[in-house]
Amino acid sequence: MNRKLIQGFGVVWTCLLASAVVWLYATAPASVAEVATRASVTVGTYQIDRERFEEAHGLFRRGQYRAARDEWERADPARRDALTQFYVAYSLYREGWGRVYNDDELFRLGLEAAERAIRLSPGGTLKVDDPDLKIKNAPELKAELQQGLERTASDFNPLRVFRERK
Repeated sequence: MNRKLIQGFGVVWTCLLASAVVWLYATAPASVAEVATRASVTVGTYQIDRERFEEAHGLFRRGQYRAARDEWERADPARRDALTQFYVAYSLYREGWGRVYNDDELFRLGLEAAERAIRLSPGGTLKVDDPDLKIKNAPELKAELQQGLERTASDFNPLRVFRERK
């Protein structure tokens, strides 16, 4: 009986280790911290760092968009929080917006972040109650970013310099 128990334990242990190796190979983490983050996502216990999120929000309100994005990346390293991804997209919109032309690269990155926010939000319609923002939901932000990437005749309108940033 003792021998069967040891063999059973060995089979179970081998299966667990094989599963861990397959999981590590499939997720391809770059660091030990990333292993912990991905494990918490897999298990379902992932949460963003609220303190870093609030710090990033303060930077965003002061117009330091790049620094705010860096903090949001640290607060949500797995990119699994819809609200954080919305603010990342909004910061890319604000930094890329220009009176004469928009920065297409920043708008593309913002579009990707807005699509992540939509995908992660329940029902695909994330609504934000922030009085400092003129765009209040992720689909509207996505539409604004897409419009900024399009080339139309209105791009050559000299009155464009009077348009308002949202």
